[in-house]
Amino acid sequence: MSNSIAGKRPEIHLVDSEADALSELAMASEACSPDVTTKLFEEIDRAVIHRRDALPTHIVTMGSLVEFIDEGSGASRTVELVWPRQANLEENRLSVMTLVGAGLIGMQEGTSIEWPDRAGHVRALRIAKVSQPVQSEAAA
Repeated sequence: MSNSIAGKRPEIHLVDSEADALSELAMASEACSPDVTTKLFEEIDRAVIHRRDALPTHIVTMGSLVEFIDEGSGASRTVELVWPRQANLEENRLSVMTLVGAGLIGMQEGTSIEWPDRAGHVRALRIAKVSQPVQSEAAA
């Protein structure tokens, strides 16, 4: 399932409890990370919200292992999407409060999105593979 990155953004899906926690986190981080906060609110606002047990398969949630490809460079990276206090780039644990992390949340395996990086360049990111966390609910 592949979406065009040139047109509209692909549909995203969020777990209801994660959407609430992400909204609270974004509000609390607005002063220190306004660019990430704005992008995260945009994603939350356009998301289809689900109970965890009704979430479609292959969706990036908190705690998911995500393999994504930068379509411009062809570089592939696998990260675990985590809450800010769990982030550790040396261990490939990427915070949802980074621009790339905010772009990954809610995406479905096989979809692509154009997303800004820290330098302000727009990158096309494609979700190659999503593996769900072992636990039923990632701690907020």
